[in-house]
Amino acid sequence: MALEVLITGAGGQLGYELQRTVPPGVHAVALGRAQLDITSAEAVACALDHYRPQVIINAAAYTAVDKAEQERKLAAAVNATGPQRLARAAADRDLRLIHVSTDFVFDGAASTPYRPDDTPRPLGVYGATKLQGEERVLAAADDHAVIVRTGWVYSSHGGNFVKTMLRLMREREQLGVVADQVGTPTWARGLAEAVWQFALKPDTTGIFHWSDAGVASWYDFAVAIEEEARERGLLNQAVEVRPIATCEYPTPARRPAYSVLDKSATWSALGLRPTHWRTALRSMLCETC
Repeated sequence: MALEVLITGAGGQLGYELQRTVPPGVHAVALGRAQLDITSAEAVACALDHYRPQVIINAAAYTAVDKAEQERKLAAAVNATGPQRLARAAADRDLRLIHVSTDFVFDGAASTPYRPDDTPRPLGVYGATKLQGEERVLAAADDHAVIVRTGWVYSSHGGNFVKTMLRLMREREQLGVVADQVGTPTWARGLAEAVWQFALKPDTTGIFHWSDAGVASWYDFAVAIEEEARERGLLNQAVEVRPIATCEYPTPARRPAYSVLDKSATWSALGLRPTHWRTALRSMLCETC
């Protein structure tokens, strides 16, 4: 019999890639916000009783980092209350829950990759609400829950840094990009494949980290986007990418200066290693050629 999986957040980048990478032996139902409001306990219960999944993958999230500073209640509802509703309902029905979280639960003061057991200290509303979601999931469904933290996610679907850079590079001859924030770009396809591996390992629980391999600043990432896109004919001319400091590009939300994640526990649990972020970027851009 097929493993029955319910995916929330079907319209997002990860939800899109999860639907494209369903493994053999899995039957997946993907629901977007219009089909399932995860902040409603009644809606969650109805969906679980109707579809009867064995595993829930929560890819739904409020990810507008800057808007979250003003839309605190909405961010908290989606990132904290919603996962809590799912976790309680999953625990009541003896279901597994895989919940996707973020590197923004950390403050960026470290100089070595963050381990899953490092103490979170979010800088803004987005990170704080995602941390609340983690805590509520573990409180409600500890023995049945997997939390996967990731960061700097992009894909050919939806809005993200890569697509924004491509648009701006077609409009301008020069761009300034922040060079003093460091992390790891993550193609949503690779993240989806890792999440599916967690779904297929029923005895795995706890907090894990996943991103592509390597380290980059936003400036490094933008330079790679320009070079790879030009090589594939996605840009007609070279664009100068200029490094700038965070203080030259003020935003409503503070962002961690360093958010590289230690993935060694994930590699051990899954027997899976990520590709380098630049290789993944190349693969993603090939989809748009």
